[in-house]
Amino acid sequence: MPDIATLAVFCTATLALLLVPGPAVLFIVTRSVSQGRSAGLVSVLGVHTGSLVHVAAAALGVSALLAASATAFTVVKYAGVAYLVWLGLRKLLHRAKDGEDGAGVAAEPHSRRRMFWEGFVVNVLNPKTAIFFLAFLPQFIDRDAGPVGPQILVLGTLWITLGLLSDGAYALLSSGLAGRMKRSARARRRLDVGTGLVYLGLAAVLTGEKA
Repeated sequence: MPDIATLAVFCTATLALLLVPGPAVLFIVTRSVSQGRSAGLVSVLGVHTGSLVHVAAAALGVSALLAASATAFTVVKYAGVAYLVWLGLRKLLHRAKDGEDGAGVAAEPHSRRRMFWEGFVVNVLNPKTAIFFLAFLPQFIDRDAGPVGPQILVLGTLWITLGLLSDGAYALLSSGLAGRMKRSARARRRLDVGTGLVYLGLAAVLTGEKA
């Protein structure tokens, strides 16, 4: 297990990285604004359940395979891009249902299960997260301290814990805008368009990443 000094440096560096908004943060913020605090927090849980997959993959060496194999990396990359494009187009093509007069009648919310799994899939199919675990975690591994796998699991658990705290803060802060956005059908429509463009923008960014 890494020593206390290494863990302290790791936590500091991790917080610095987590506080910079990325695809997961933007996903959480758009969910929080559109459907409120509960939706944002459920999305946070989904995103970081997806992080568990990356931690396990790093411990088992799968992340190393993705980095070494251009084909494997490309498959994961474009699976993530396709999912973001689908989310974006769904938002852009969404229309208010009959009876939604914009006078405080909220749109039908997604189930918590659906929001959770959307967050899970977004993070599992994010190749940048996989490469993050490959490039960042090994810098804090001490081969003389014991097996590498358990050390990765400890560091990964710390990363997820800090991620839950930082992303949870983003969800709570951004959900404060939810009430304003739900007061009119026009505002909700603008939010749908904005959310759709965010998803499509993220897909474009991932497409531009080198494999």
